[in-house]
Amino acid sequence: MFNFFADKESRQGNTFHLTGADCNHIKNVLRMKKGDTLLVSCEGKSHLCSLTECEQDFAAAEIIEEDFQDTELPVKIYLFQGLPKGDKMELIIQKAVELGVHKIIPVEMNRCVVRLDEKKKKSKTARWQAIAESAAKQSKRTVVPETEVPVSYSEALKKAEKLDLLLVPYESKRGMQTTAEALASIKKNSTVGILIGPEGGFEDTEVEKAFSAGGKVISLGDRILRTETAAITAVGMCMLYAEMNLKDENND
Repeated sequence: MFNFFADKESRQGNTFHLTGADCNHIKNVLRMKKGDTLLVSCEGKSHLCSLTECEQDFAAAEIIEEDFQDTELPVKIYLFQGLPKGDKMELIIQKAVELGVHKIIPVEMNRCVVRLDEKKKKSKTARWQAIAESAAKQSKRTVVPETEVPVSYSEALKKAEKLDLLLVPYESKRGMQTTAEALASIKKNSTVGILIGPEGGFEDTEVEKAFSAGGKVISLGDRILRTETAAITAVGMCMLYAEMNLKDENND
């Protein structure tokens, strides 16, 4: 079943009115017909709908069941990702959104090879946000996670200090006991930051600053992971813990 996002202004009574790219996708790509079912996510809630109109520039979806499903995690995960080379950021965003991340914050770190000027930051962020929306649709999220404009390391730590927990996977950390203890400290409805270094890894001073900001240094295992693998693994660990231990049984 396909999922679309709508704002509250597009809802009139018991019907969502879909236009633009969504309408084109429904009619010309998916070739949906009247009576077909679809999901419409609005203001963080998923609604099961039936397609009642499907014109060239307008589609209407009548609500069959409100609050149809809850696919969001019982915690909010903030991924602070050191800017990687090439198109790795696109992969990281796609998979992190699928795993349930709440927000992605690209971070400029000392060992980042990529350096973006203000113009490129804006264009890249727009591209990344489009990828986040596409991934949210595919994974049937009820919200589209925000991808922020890249920030400096100091700005990232200021944001992280406001969270309940900051996890810092670091290749020099060995043993999974600290990781297990950190995951066990995650509470329902809490905010969890994950700080991932770029291809060259963290500088020691960056780890020290993260520790001073309240970060908990953890291990992701005995192997050295690429930055994109580390991000996906860390988010996946938090997702699995939250799904298994913090979600109400009636929401499983």
